[in-house]
Amino acid sequence: MLDAPKILIVDDEPINVKMLEISFQKEGFRTVTAMNGAEGFVLAQKEQPDLILLDIMMPGENGLETCVRLKDASPTTDIPVIFLSAMDDLKHKVEGLSRGAVDYITKPFEKREVLVRARLHIKLGRAYRALINEQKKKLETLQQAQQSILVRPSDMPSARFEVYYRPIYEAGGDFYDVIQISEGIFGYLVADVSGHDLGASFITSALKALIRQNATPFLTPQETMKMINSVLHSFMSDGQHLTACYLHLNRLSSRITVISAGHPAVLYHNAKQNTAEFLAADGDVLGSFETVYLRPLERAVYRGDRLFLYTDGLIETHAGGFRRSEGKGKLLEACLQTTDMPLHDAIAAVINSIFPSDQEQHDDKLLIGIEI
Repeated sequence: MLDAPKILIVDDEPINVKMLEISFQKEGFRTVTAMNGAEGFVLAQKEQPDLILLDIMMPGENGLETCVRLKDASPTTDIPVIFLSAMDDLKHKVEGLSRGAVDYITKPFEKREVLVRARLHIKLGRAYRALINEQKKKLETLQQAQQSILVRPSDMPSARFEVYYRPIYEAGGDFYDVIQISEGIFGYLVADVSGHDLGASFITSALKALIRQNATPFLTPQETMKMINSVLHSFMSDGQHLTACYLHLNRLSSRITVISAGHPAVLYHNAKQNTAEFLAADGDVLGSFETVYLRPLERAVYRGDRLFLYTDGLIETHAGGFRRSEGKGKLLEACLQTTDMPLHDAIAAVINSIFPSDQEQHDDKLLIGIEI
C-alpha cells in the first residue's frame, strides 16, 4: 500500500468526495481530500499526490484559480490535474484545459470513467519519469568526456546567428548551443553553470546532449526545459545549479517563445521602430529542484529584427566594475548603436564597447546575436 498511487480529491460536495474516495480505495489507491481550493493547494504541496481531481465550482477560490496556483508552484507544477465540473460546454472545457489541466470530466460522472482516466494519466506520469531515468543512464557515460565542440555560425548558416564566447578558464561554466528542430524552426540555448571547474565542464557536456534529445517538434519549449531540469536534478550535487535561457524561433510563423530559468532577459531589437527592450520571462533555476516553474513568453517578430542572448558576465563585473543594471544599459545602448552593421561586426562592436581590450576579465563572457 505504501507505493500505491495517491489521489487528491478536491470538491465542496461531501457526497462526491466520499463516493470517489471509496471507489479509489477499493481499487488500491490512497486518497486525501479537501473541501475547497485553498485547502487543496496546501494539501497538494504537503502530500505530493500522483493525481489531483479538482472541482471547478467551489465557494471562495474556484478550481480554475487553484489549478493556476498549482501550475505556478514548483512542487506541484508537474502533478496532473483532472477537472470535475457540471459545465459541459466547449468554452468551459477549453478554459479548463488552458489553465493546465490534463483532462476534463463532466458531472454527473460515471465512477468507472473517472478510474480509467485517472489510471491513464498516472501511467503517463510514470512513463515520463522512466524516460528521465533512461536519459540519466545515457548521460552517465559522458562523465569522462570533455566539453562538446560548440556549434559555429558557419556550421548552420540558416540559423542566422553570430557568437562571441570567451571563458575565463579552459573548463568554462558558460555554454551555448544552436539546433535546428525542423525546417525553419530553431532552438538557441545559453546557460551559466555554477562553478568553473571540470564539474561544470561535465554539466555543459550533459546539457548539450540533453538539449539535442529533447528539443523536438512534439515537446513545447517549456516541456523541453522541464525535461532537461528533471534529468539534471537527478545527478547534480547539492548546491549545484545553472541558469539558462532557451529561445525557440519559428521562422515560418515569425514567432518566438522565450523560456528563462533564472537567467538574464533576452534583448530584443525592433528593426522597423529602431527600439530595444528586454524580454523578461519568469522561471526557476535548473538542477536545484525536482520540478520547476517556467512561464513562457511569446511574441511576434519581424524580418530584420535582432535578438541577443548572453550570460551575466557580459552585464556585470567585479572589483570596482559596473553593476548589472548599469551593464544592461551598456548592452542596450551598444546594440542600438550597431544596428546598421552586419551581425558579425555588430557582435564584435558590442563587446568592444562594453569591455575595452585592456580590461581584465573576471568571468566567462558569452553573447549570441540572432537575426530574423
